[in-house]
Amino acid sequence: MALRKATFAGAVAGEWIKIWTVRSTLWSMFSTVVVTVGLSSLLSLAYALSYDRLGFRARLAFDPVAYGLAGLNFGVITLGVLGVLVVSTEFSSGLMRTSLSAVPRRSRLLAAKAVVLAVIALVVGLISSFAAFFASQAIFSMRRLGVGIGDPEVLRAVTGGGLYLTLIALISLGAGAIVRHTAGAITSVLGVLFVAPIFGVFLPEDWGRTVQKFLPPAAGSAILTTRETPVTLPPWEGFGVFAGYTALVLVVAFVLFRRRDV
Repeated sequence: MALRKATFAGAVAGEWIKIWTVRSTLWSMFSTVVVTVGLSSLLSLAYALSYDRLGFRARLAFDPVAYGLAGLNFGVITLGVLGVLVVSTEFSSGLMRTSLSAVPRRSRLLAAKAVVLAVIALVVGLISSFAAFFASQAIFSMRRLGVGIGDPEVLRAVTGGGLYLTLIALISLGAGAIVRHTAGAITSVLGVLFVAPIFGVFLPEDWGRTVQKFLPPAAGSAILTTRETPVTLPPWEGFGVFAGYTALVLVVAFVLFRRRDV
């Protein structure tokens, strides 16, 4: 009896089944929505209550969409953890050998993991982003600060929240494949997202502003804004920079995954 040849569709189906058997998947999805919507609502409420004490410049620069989606900057943690776990747990448990027995072509296996993760992250990201937007705008509307989904640039920014979280998950998957250790990979991802921007503060002012614009978190989150500011790149330009970082990490991950022993 001839062995059935592994196909990419079969690899994707296998990874789809596998990822839903892991408890951390549902935990990460639920946590992402709760953290994003909860913190976005709290931060929006705090801003609305303090609005009368703000100066003229602060009011002029106020972006209700960016502030309303602020919780996404914390939702990246839970989806980032999921992205790492998709790969790292198989290395630590030895399951990766079994996976490679079923799908011998390593690039096909890693690509299947990336496709499944991207679909899940995009759905969760869009749900989180739209829910956070509507919750925050309901709060802002009490002070007549809110905007509608049909206003200029708003739909792009809210949809961009889902795209941003998708790239976060993929760059985390790449980190998991490169580092192969759960704690180390998670630390690396969180370090890039939350620690790296601090170093821009120690650079000369002009250099610091320029460097910070191109750092991963600032570049990626530029898609969440509806107003251009001196401290951020234009939305799609920033998103393109972050997509480039993601592609670079994934290329390195694919190369190392093919060359190193399991």
